[in-house]
Amino acid sequence: MEEMTYKEEFIEFMVRSGVLTFGDFTTKSGRKTPYFINTGNYKTGYQASKLGQFYAACLHDNLGDQVDALFGPAYKGIPLAVSCSIALYEQYGQDVNYCFNRKEAKDHGEGGTMVGYKLQDGDRVAIIEDVITAGTAIRECLPVLQGAAKVDIRALVISVDRMEKGTGDKSAIQEVKEQYGIDAYPIVTVREIISYLHGREIDGKVYIDDEMKARMEAYLEKYGI
Repeated sequence: MEEMTYKEEFIEFMVRSGVLTFGDFTTKSGRKTPYFINTGNYKTGYQASKLGQFYAACLHDNLGDQVDALFGPAYKGIPLAVSCSIALYEQYGQDVNYCFNRKEAKDHGEGGTMVGYKLQDGDRVAIIEDVITAGTAIRECLPVLQGAAKVDIRALVISVDRMEKGTGDKSAIQEVKEQYGIDAYPIVTVREIISYLHGREIDGKVYIDDEMKARMEAYLEKYGI
C-alpha cells in the first residue's frame, strides 16, 4: 500500500474531526454551498498536535527554512501559529519564533497589541490562518505587522483554498497576491478534496459520491475561479 501524502492524510483528518462536512449550507456571503469547513470544531490536544504537523509540512514544503517568525492573527490563528512552531521544531529541527496580536491594546505593563516574539526589521514572516474567504483578516493584520517592524511577509499559510471568486473575478488568494504581493499556500485545495474523496470510503462511509461530486462541481462552475 502506498504511503499517504500529508495532503491525503489532512483530508481524512478534517473529515474525522467533523471539520469538513457535506450537505446544505449557506456561507457568510450568502452562497448556498454543498460543503462546509468549520475549523472551530478542532478541540482536542491530539487534533491541535496533528494540525500543527500539517501546517509545518506545508510551510516546510513551500518555504524550507526561509522563515524567522510565524504570526497568528487573533483569535483562530493563535493556536495554529503555536502548534505549527512546535511541529517545525519537532519534525524539522527548526526553532521558529511565533507571535500574535491582541484584539484590544493592553494599557498596563508593557502595553501594545503584540504578544510573543518581538518582530525585528528584516524578519521573514509567515502568517498562519485557518481559511481565507474575502481576505479581510489579511487587510486587518498587515498594519499590525508593519507597525511592529519593517518585516518581509513571505507567505500566508491556510488549511483549505476553496478556490472561489472574492468580490470580483479573482479568488481571495489571487487578490492577496495582487494587492500585497503575498503568496498563499493552502495545505489542500477543494479540487484536491474532490479528487481524493470521490468514491472513497472513510471509516465505511463515502462522503463524496457521484451526486455530491456533481453538486460540488456545479458550485465551482458558478463561483469558482
